[in-house]
Amino acid sequence: MQTSDVVIYHNPRCSKSRATLELLRARGLEPRIVEYLEQPPSQDELGRILDLLGMEPRELMRRQEDEYAEAQLDDPGLTRETLILAMIQRPRLIERPIVIADGRAAIGRPPESVLEILDA
Repeated sequence: MQTSDVVIYHNPRCSKSRATLELLRARGLEPRIVEYLEQPPSQDELGRILDLLGMEPRELMRRQEDEYAEAQLDDPGLTRETLILAMIQRPRLIERPIVIADGRAAIGRPPESVLEILDA
């Protein structure tokens, strides 16, 4: 796998995100780093990430964040599209880190969980 094929949606202030990046580098990979708080993914991009993860939007949300409650995102009537837009508008709600490699994705919680998409 080429290094350029690996992307990490990264928050440098998050210890799990930093540990996942270190793990990738320890394996000789220098991923493309997307600091998603500064550059949130587009609606299409986040939809694709969710599909790669096999998740629905709420499964990728940090539901304990105050922003989740403030935006009333626990409303079961909200559509997938509405929830994706909410994550783009409030990127702190996106669980981190997300690693994409070779058409597969994993959340680095724990950081070692990304190894399964690298070793496949």
